[in-house]
Amino acid sequence: MSRKRQDHEAPQAENKWGWRYHHLGIPTTGPIQNEKYLPQFKFYVGGFDSSPFGIEWMRFDVDSPIHELIKTVPHLAFEVDDLDEELRKHNLQILTPPNSPGEGTRVAMIVHNGAPVELIEFEKKRKNKIL
Repeated sequence: MSRKRQDHEAPQAENKWGWRYHHLGIPTTGPIQNEKYLPQFKFYVGGFDSSPFGIEWMRFDVDSPIHELIKTVPHLAFEVDDLDEELRKHNLQILTPPNSPGEGTRVAMIVHNGAPVELIEFEKKRKNKIL
């Protein structure tokens, strides 16, 4: 029988796997102040750069190719050092395979108990780790 996490303990992804909280993505239908459009994914993002809590709002075009779960359910995002390694070693259910939403960034979406979770890797941090 596996040990249950106590209320005061951080989640396993953080305290054992070393993942670091990055943001909370929340789908919305209304315009977002200072939003940025990601044409390859047909959605807008905003709020992250001004939120002290890492809250990011996401507004999707009707024909956005993003998975419906991501369009309708908030997601947590964790920064990882090696995206491919984390996906491999934890046998995670992949919702969206690794891709690059912008220069120097790779992401993948997984699903756990019906909730989307984003894993994000930044190229500059990976380069520093290799050197």
